[in-house]
Amino acid sequence: MDLYLVEPVGPFPVAIGNAFNTFTTRQDISPSPLPIIGAGKLRAQSQIEIDARGEFSTTGTPTLSIGVYLGTQAAAITQVIAESGAITTGSGAAAWPWELHWEGIVTGTGTSGSMTGCGTLQLGTSLTAYSTNPIPTTAAARVVAIDTTIARAIGVCATWGTSSASNTLKVYKHSVSIRN
Repeated sequence: MDLYLVEPVGPFPVAIGNAFNTFTTRQDISPSPLPIIGAGKLRAQSQIEIDARGEFSTTGTPTLSIGVYLGTQAAAITQVIAESGAITTGSGAAAWPWELHWEGIVTGTGTSGSMTGCGTLQLGTSLTAYSTNPIPTTAAARVVAIDTTIARAIGVCATWGTSSASNTLKVYKHSVSIRN
């Protein structure tokens, strides 16, 4: 009989993340420290589940894209796993919520490994309502190359369409788990 386990991936953030603003290129917005999947931890058919949630505020109606990435322990984005398209936000959002959920399965291991997955980004349209958006936005983007022989950080990334000190984004929770 096989034994299957669900393992939360640490280290775990010690506080809510900072508020990020004034950027228009993809940026890490994760709370520190980032969860790290160890080298060789993933095997064929391992399942990965990523959850993140937080808030955003705006001036005007900028676009916003939120996703998750593989990277280094220094929060350097090396590869996007899944990301929403550029979504036009509501005007004057004040601490509106967002929630991201992505699940994938490892379909190949080694230096040329791969995983396939999809999920959703729920982006606040007010303090009490969401719009549901698929991540990633194309079928081809569901398959991601991954080198399972090295340690990989998993973080949350975002891109604003307009740079403004009033366009802020914060991550409350960011968690990763593996089912083997």
